[in-house]
Amino acid sequence: MQLIGKMFFNRVMLGAVLVGSGLSASTAMADDDQVFGWVEKATLQPWDIEVKAKLDSGALTSSLDARDIEMFEQDDEEWVRFRLKLEDQASGEVFSDQIERPLYRELSVRGAGGRDERPVVLLEVCMGDTIYEEQFSLRDREEMNYPLLLGRRTISHLGMLDVRETFLQEPECGENATVVPHDPEDEQS
Repeated sequence: MQLIGKMFFNRVMLGAVLVGSGLSASTAMADDDQVFGWVEKATLQPWDIEVKAKLDSGALTSSLDARDIEMFEQDDEEWVRFRLKLEDQASGEVFSDQIERPLYRELSVRGAGGRDERPVVLLEVCMGDTIYEEQFSLRDREEMNYPLLLGRRTISHLGMLDVRETFLQEPECGENATVVPHDPEDEQS
């Protein structure tokens, strides 16, 4: 198991032991470690759209509901154009805008239906009081319960995951929120 994978596994196991023993993870961990449930509210930046996010330790890469996905070239680089159609959980309004982002990489996913190629872009998401720039694969998740899935790459930056709980943190990222930029050197990236 790679070093980052071991660290993530140890943090999840420590959280399970602490929760199982009745100790609070926040008393045993550093003050800056937060505990997140398996479903949380998140806001997509810079649009400040609040959506439900499923924290899925079984997925490596995070995924976002996107429609009308198309690749194009701009200034000799590959870009992705897609439409977000998300209901803002805070206001009930539907956000439906076309977005363009540079292609970060392509992801090949194997599933029961065969192999699927998906574009991956960098986007910012607010979790708790911090904005994280993360990799998101784009796919139509309209039939899924959660428009935003956060995989292990993102979870490893957040803190602890308590799979028995939901909605432990509110997204509260103001103008002075800490921003954690994407690190291409991260072994899980």
